[in-house]
Amino acid sequence: MAVTVGTEPHLEEPPARPGERLFDVRHKRFVRRASSGATYVHHARGALRDLAAAERAVMDLADLSRGHLRLALTPTFTAYLVGPLVAALHAAHPGITLELREMPQDRIEAGLLADDHDIGLAFEGPHLPGIAATPLFTETLALVAAADADPGPLPVRDLAARRLVLLSGDFATRGHVDAYLAAHGIRPPIAVEANSVQALTEIVRRTPLATVLPAAVTDDHPYLRPVPLDPALPLRTVTLLRRENAYESAASRAFTELTTRLVRTRGYHPVPADTARHAGRASASPLRVGARSGEADGRGSGRGQLRVHSLQARW
Repeated sequence: MAVTVGTEPHLEEPPARPGERLFDVRHKRFVRRASSGATYVHHARGALRDLAAAERAVMDLADLSRGHLRLALTPTFTAYLVGPLVAALHAAHPGITLELREMPQDRIEAGLLADDHDIGLAFEGPHLPGIAATPLFTETLALVAAADADPGPLPVRDLAARRLVLLSGDFATRGHVDAYLAAHGIRPPIAVEANSVQALTEIVRRTPLATVLPAAVTDDHPYLRPVPLDPALPLRTVTLLRRENAYESAASRAFTELTTRLVRTRGYHPVPADTARHAGRASASPLRVGARSGEADGRGSGRGQLRVHSLQARW
């Protein structure tokens, strides 16, 4: 589309086919796409995405002396998995640069489809059409308290009198916790609600408060202790996500292999065989585990509750 500046600016439309109007230029202050123009833009964006992938493929080196990886992940993984993963990647392939972004799972999947990311690290469940999921391990949620706390197991009914510090509702983990508490009819008092995992761990280590996080968070934090609940919180499957039929760079392949080895070395629970067989078969749906709509959250009256908010990290 060319813009010609004169006494009165006007637009010259690119030819699609003789007589085809792509833009509605009847208005002087703005331009609207015609229905054919919207179709044209959709396919043009797809072509630009494919060209960008082709450029990355040309620059890709199979010997991994250099490369670039765009990784998106849900925020709880930063508390226990990102550090070991990046350390292992840097030790094995120091020439690979990494772009790391934290975001909710729905944004990860949308970004994969738009070719904004190469790999996503999230959870199994209904995925958007065009997303391929590879199960990695099963994650165990647990009550997390200071290192001097009773090791448990703790009956779930005892949580009714236990003050908690929990992630806010924009985290999938909070949805799992709320569903578990609602299923057992428990409404614990919530003293602090935060959208930062680091804020939770720093608060818990210094107070009698407890939180619910992946038990693996305590692996590299000696000042924290996992306290099993009875009955246990449900397991959830951690998955690597990518766009179906997308170009897979040497850096992406190396990261996938490295991640698989790392989770095995650290002793994370393997994925059950039936889960692995059915990975990726779930139908697409706007609802996923932990959705907030209509879900009991056990917040109580909200009196005496402190809310902590922080900017989402982007590294």
